[in-house]
Amino acid sequence: MIQCSRMRTAYAMIGLGFLIIFGGLYLANVRFTKPSDVPLDTSNNSLNTMSSTLTLTSSAFDAQASIPSQFTCDGKGINPPLTFGGVPESTKSLVLIMDDPDVPKALKQDGIFDHWVLFNIPPTTKEIASGEMVGTLGGNGAGKNQYAAPCPPKQYEPSEHRYFFKLYALDTELSLSTGASKSDVEKAMQGRIIAEAQLVGKYKRQ
Repeated sequence: MIQCSRMRTAYAMIGLGFLIIFGGLYLANVRFTKPSDVPLDTSNNSLNTMSSTLTLTSSAFDAQASIPSQFTCDGKGINPPLTFGGVPESTKSLVLIMDDPDVPKALKQDGIFDHWVLFNIPPTTKEIASGEMVGTLGGNGAGKNQYAAPCPPKQYEPSEHRYFFKLYALDTELSLSTGASKSDVEKAMQGRIIAEAQLVGKYKRQ
């Protein structure tokens, strides 16, 4: 009986020893887990989202509608009126870019023609009137510092092209000179955009 009692006591001590050892290992693992080993919940990461109240509209045409011919090569070829709204208070300058992504590849390999580039537009600007230029003019796809009116070639498809007017609010002014290309402007404003807006118009030759 005494021997059995001693054996039970020994087994109990061994079992207690295992519990202490494994318990200690578990606590050590929890305590020394590196932050990088813990998965982060990014399902609601607001840093990846740019909320913007910036708006870009035109009194001459609605979004996704046809641009009146007076603003194209079939008319006076002047720029349409544009209105800016909701410019953030921290804005230091605005950039406006207009391009056409529907150019036939037979005419231009990348299929994009730059119609209008304006940068360092004062942040207090509320509108650009028809035929008016505000800020500094960049170079268009033809290498000229001016607005290039929509003029999709009739002999190529698609006959109707889309024209993207893109407005950017920046936290800085750009150190670029008159005639800077769209690619120069886009490169200079990387990491400085605090809000953006877009207006798309369409045009088909008469």
